[in-house]
Amino acid sequence: MTDSSALDPEDRKIVTLARSARARNGVPEGAAVRDETGRTYVAGTVALDSLKLSALQTAVAMAVASGATSLEAAAVVTEADTASDADRAAVRDLGGAGTPVLVAAPDGTVRTTVTAG
Repeated sequence: MTDSSALDPEDRKIVTLARSARARNGVPEGAAVRDETGRTYVAGTVALDSLKLSALQTAVAMAVASGATSLEAAAVVTEADTASDADRAAVRDLGGAGTPVLVAAPDGTVRTTVTAG
């Protein structure tokens, strides 16, 4: 596990935003991404009958819909041990293979950092 206080302040911010989205919306996952200009996009899991997106996929979609052309970093707060292949693919599509994805527990403790690659 990674001491979240040792994170870069901007990475700590997206973990905090992701955690807040999860708690506020009562969804299984919360996520946040930071684009090439430093703007952040925050989302929770979408689970409609006709549309199912993970929190990270939703955050990436929000970034794209807002005009982002790249990502600097992503964070997901989840019970899972790591980011799914589909989540990493969404981040990779916009940010590239080297984009870091911080995977945090519901308490905000970063379990691991993986790349989108």
